[in-house]
Amino acid sequence: MATTFVSVPLKKASEVDLAKPLSKFIQNTYPSGESQAEYIKAAEELNSLRKSAVCRALDKHDSSLEILLRYYDQLCVIEPKFPFSENQLCLTFTWKDAFDKGSLFGGSVKLSFASLGFEKTCILFNIGALASQIASEQNLENDEGLKAAAKYYQLASGVFQHIKDSALSAMNRELTMDTSPDTVGTLSLIMLAQAQEVFFLKAAADKMKDAIIAKLANQAADYYGDAFKQCQFKENLPKYFYFQEVLPVLAAKHCMMQANAEYHQSVLAKQQKKFGEEISRLQHASDLVKTIGSRYDEYINVKDLSDKIARALTAAKKDNDFIYHDRVPDVKDLDPVGKATLVKPTPVSVPMSQKFTDLFVKMVPLAVQQSLSMCNQRRADLVNKLIAQMRESTNLANGVLASLNLPAAIEDVSGDDIPQSILDKSKAVIQQGGLQTMDQLIRDLPGLLQRNKEILDEAMRILDQEEVTDNELKAKFKERWQRTPSNELYKPLRTEGANLRATLDRAAQADKVVKERYATNSEIIALLCKPEAELNAAIPSGNPTKSLQGSEVIMLLKTLLASLNEVKKERETLENDVKSVQFDMTSKFLTALAQDGAINEEAISVTELGQNYGSNTQRVQKNLKKQEELLASIQTAHEEFSKSKQSNTDANQREEMLKKLAAGHDQFVELVGNLKEGTQFYNGITEHLLKFQTKCTDIVFARKTERDELLKDLQQSIAREPSAPNIPAAPAYQIAASVGGTTPAVPTPAPRTVFQPKPQPPARPPPPSVGSNVATPTTTNTPAAPAPVASVGGTGVLTQAQGPPYPTYQGFPGYYPLPMPMGYNQYAYGQYSMPYMYQPPGQPPFQNPQPPQQPGYPYPPQQFYQQ
Repeated sequence: MATTFVSVPLKKASEVDLAKPLSKFIQNTYPSGESQAEYIKAAEELNSLRKSAVCRALDKHDSSLEILLRYYDQLCVIEPKFPFSENQLCLTFTWKDAFDKGSLFGGSVKLSFASLGFEKTCILFNIGALASQIASEQNLENDEGLKAAAKYYQLASGVFQHIKDSALSAMNRELTMDTSPDTVGTLSLIMLAQAQEVFFLKAAADKMKDAIIAKLANQAADYYGDAFKQCQFKENLPKYFYFQEVLPVLAAKHCMMQANAEYHQSVLAKQQKKFGEEISRLQHASDLVKTIGSRYDEYINVKDLSDKIARALTAAKKDNDFIYHDRVPDVKDLDPVGKATLVKPTPVSVPMSQKFTDLFVKMVPLAVQQSLSMCNQRRADLVNKLIAQMRESTNLANGVLASLNLPAAIEDVSGDDIPQSILDKSKAVIQQGGLQTMDQLIRDLPGLLQRNKEILDEAMRILDQEEVTDNELKAKFKERWQRTPSNELYKPLRTEGANLRATLDRAAQADKVVKERYATNSEIIALLCKPEAELNAAIPSGNPTKSLQGSEVIMLLKTLLASLNEVKKERETLENDVKSVQFDMTSKFLTALAQDGAINEEAISVTELGQNYGSNTQRVQKNLKKQEELLASIQTAHEEFSKSKQSNTDANQREEMLKKLAAGHDQFVELVGNLKEGTQFYNGITEHLLKFQTKCTDIVFARKTERDELLKDLQQSIAREPSAPNIPAAPAYQIAASVGGTTPAVPTPAPRTVFQPKPQPPARPPPPSVGSNVATPTTTNTPAAPAPVASVGGTGVLTQAQGPPYPTYQGFPGYYPLPMPMGYNQYAYGQYSMPYMYQPPGQPPFQNPQPPQQPGYPYPPQQFYQQ
């Protein structure tokens, strides 16, 4: 019994470079180092794996299927590790319909979609298709081939069922027809029926009990019947099912498996001595195989099965007629044959390949990456808050001391020399570059700001330009333009761009404040940059504290100032300790993701930050409280000091100048720090802006690629559409001309110039007839029979050609009559089919050689007449 199995063709895809966008994302996301290089290498290996799985011809072998399984497993593993989306890591995949082979005027139907889920669905389809092809190549004459075929058909059934149940639900748009729910559902049922048939063949080969074989065959018939109904009543199935022998094969298989079930059930009835039932079932089986022979003989050969049933039926009738005389019941009155299924769709679970190894095994999932990013932001906020509190306290202490002219007031003994604290501050200003450093930093800021604004403007311009193009095409094609609108897709990018622009605007305002403070304090800072002699000359003379040297209040102030300096130094150590705290949250988040399937980032992060920064936070608060107490004591002691010192105009002027110098130093330190932070900020945000611009460029390029593919598909679909809804009715004269016969009317040839007829020689006698009993035709004038019309199969005689290269109407020299219907090769030149050959006047006509007899010529050669 020769049988036919249905296999599914593979989908074809366009090449996509995975290495470049993945490597760019890795470089922008992960710091330089060994891990980044390893991830980039893994991206290149993934790109090579896709080329092997998609871009080359796959053999019908286990090794090819293994490549597809590995690639699918890798896609499933990297999906949570990369932000595959239209507005982040945008990769556009293009796949053709597996069943639509295209036409002369348009290519096959294909779809471009920026979705990793679409790529996974198409790879799954190819896994099922290749599994069906491998199964159909198995040798069903041995046990190993039967087992392999059953395994692959069940795998194909499970894959197609998974596409229907799970994969398509994740898609937000309609895909090509080959991956529609109706199509993959029908394919899953066909593969399951074929797997059941393989088990039937194995049971028959193993000579199992007829009851079991009958149940297996009946279940296979049931599966084939369901698949046939799916193809009949589903309107959205590809034409492949109707024009590629699928539908008749399913119908024939249904009848064949039903016939097998009835045959083996008849054997069981014979064993149970139910001879009438045996005959009834054999008659039904005989009718089924006759149906196959009359309708589906070109698809399935059931001669062996038919002969086996016929022999059994003949023997059963003979025995019943002569021995048993059992009543033959109607087949409708018989008990139905039982069913036994041994197959089920193989569930899809990752990894599908037993040899799979994750190329990105060290890369954490995207949910963990996002949690780490949020945790790092919380950590940065906490660190910045602690450092800001300490720096504000330092500035507050410096401001209080400067307003009290400390420690210069208690160091000014002679009234003529510069206090040591002022000298130290002057040297510090000079060592840091003084006004020149500040001028250079201030001149650099506008250029850095302008550069960042230009990068941001270019990124937004790219988005605006693409959005305008998308809106124009949407307005032109309306509902045909089926893709995510750019204004919706770019919302996250525009939000990010607005935040970046707001950040730049705030930075510009901060730069303005710094410049104003610089203009206010530049004169006193310039004085601090002068040599010691010039600085001493600029300070008025006066000694209001000469009488207080060695007093108790001055000793108290010196002690308090020394304690305050210790507090400041402790804060510097605390700042370094806070910055140097290191801990890794990856393991915490991975554990939470594995246990709960989700990550409560806020709860986990707050707990870990409290444990790692709790002691430092307490130390900072203790330090700030201690400084507050010291400043209160200093202010109290300074009040007592101010009451005790002598007061005069020179002394007051000197004290005011020393206060300004001390404050000028503090302003210089703060302004230089602000300017350096601003420069660092602009350089840092430049890198972020470049990444943002690259992200915008990548998504616009991907959208352009998708747009070009969609435009091409639309043009092809428009070209395939009919130019008018209905073909116009033929004119009446055409209808009237064709009423007389079934053949279409021959178009009227173009008018030609009619030449005057010339005298023609008398008509030649007809050639002699073949056979002795045929009379010689007379020369009576009888109307000529119409020329026979050529049939499609080449059985008739060709009609005479119209017009050039040979004139065909009478009255023109060179006219030759139409050939008579004869049993000869109509495509060879013969006696009546040679063109007119010119004979010079006065010369005898030449004799052409006898034409050779054609192969298979049924009649002897006839006498040859010269033209």
